[in-house]
Amino acid sequence: MKSGSHDPKPKLAVWKFSSCDGCQLSILDCEDQLLALADAVQIAYFPEATRAQLPGPYDISLVEGSITTPEDLKRIQHVRKHSKMLVAIGACATSGGIQALRNFSSVKEFAHYVYPHPEYLQTLETSTALSEHVTVDYELRGCPISKSQLLEFIAAVLCGRKPAIATSSVCEECKRRETTCVMVSKGIPCMGPVTQSGCGAICPAFGRGCYGCFGPKEHPNTQAMDSALIRLSLSPADRVRHFQGINANAPEFLKATQEVNR
Repeated sequence: MKSGSHDPKPKLAVWKFSSCDGCQLSILDCEDQLLALADAVQIAYFPEATRAQLPGPYDISLVEGSITTPEDLKRIQHVRKHSKMLVAIGACATSGGIQALRNFSSVKEFAHYVYPHPEYLQTLETSTALSEHVTVDYELRGCPISKSQLLEFIAAVLCGRKPAIATSSVCEECKRRETTCVMVSKGIPCMGPVTQSGCGAICPAFGRGCYGCFGPKEHPNTQAMDSALIRLSLSPADRVRHFQGINANAPEFLKATQEVNR
């Protein structure tokens, strides 16, 4: 998408589906860098930041949120049709998010307990990633996303190069921070060995286990992870809870859950 000096700025759109807006707020949290970003692209659609709305097609669409309603399903098809590049941002868009826990039970039963008139609801049985419905060109992980990874991705696209975003584990981030392993030293369950880096290993740095916010790392050894949880005397239900977190519907974590439940 590298352009010449006389070419118009690439059009950037930011879309929200079923989510908490946290990833969009991460974009706004770029602060000073956001000014440079706004100078490099034309922000054509971003209701969280501006009332200005320009028609497509869009060069880059950043999409937050999972597909949980019939309306979501129609809208994502529309976004895909009008976007040259569609980027899923955050755990909801890349795996279904925390709301994908509904996939393991009955949505109708939940609705019955939560809403006085569940018959008015229009919802799908599952919460799923964008990639289950449309072609996704790139994924940025996290709950929320890393603003440094976002800026690196957009800079790479504008320059026509491959984004330099690591797919290694959180454990490597702990080593770079010289953080003592909480699982080895304190016996605290930690998803770091199978979770993709990007957060800066914040939780282990404060004496807590990783929650798996950035989803499965590349080729995660979930069997070894489960064996480690067994050595910490966790029950099958507790082991399932560690895999069934923010990225419960990610294929690697979903498979690990099914293996524990066998």
